[in-house]
Amino acid sequence: MTPKKIDLLISPKNIEEAKTIIKVGGVKYIDCKNPKEGSLGANFPWIIRKMKQLIPLNSSQFLSATIGDFPNLPGSASLAALGAAVSGADIIKVGLKGPKNEEQGIELMKKVVKAVKDYNKKILIVVAGYADRERMETSPDFLSIPTIAAESGSDIAMLDTFIKDGKNLFDFLKVSQLIAFRDKAKELNLKVALAGNIMKKSLPKIKKISPDLIGVRSVVCDGYDRNNGMIKADLIEELKAELYK
Repeated sequence: MTPKKIDLLISPKNIEEAKTIIKVGGVKYIDCKNPKEGSLGANFPWIIRKMKQLIPLNSSQFLSATIGDFPNLPGSASLAALGAAVSGADIIKVGLKGPKNEEQGIELMKKVVKAVKDYNKKILIVVAGYADRERMETSPDFLSIPTIAAESGSDIAMLDTFIKDGKNLFDFLKVSQLIAFRDKAKELNLKVALAGNIMKKSLPKIKKISPDLIGVRSVVCDGYDRNNGMIKADLIEELKAELYK
């Protein structure tokens, strides 16, 4: 049986990087992000709009946009999400930094989903939790993320890392825990996304877990520097070769 293909989500911070990703090809999700504002830092509406304009009509590529590592402010989150939707995002990612538990996470995400789906039902919503939540003051447990996504009407359950200090997803969660996350999400009819400083050496573990997609930035930046490095075409090609061999 042929293994399921894991789609790539790569996060450009500017138009030049987005052009590089699109030119290389084979990357399903272009993820507009602002690394200076955090793990899921939000970029500006005009940057989202310009990136959307770069993607050819009838393309198999989609534009994702992050709206931030959000505090527990459902009104602000719903407004930010609608702003990303109006700017052209096909997929909107919300980091649950502030909600302390499942109930608060569901409440925030229900408002986000209503704001976005009332505008355009086709836009997908990603609920992102943090594998390294032990280093945070708040944020729901990783295994509650699929429940929050399902109960709120979101489409994708994601795990990332909050603090970007060189540690990665697997420094905080075992493969068995991530498989449990995947299985729970699948039982709830959700797609599964994994991120968190994923490097090429981690790809055997990623393949074992078999999420629907992985999100990356550092591994395709020169110097593996997510903040100061620029996304490079040759590093994207290297990652694709390793992921799809």
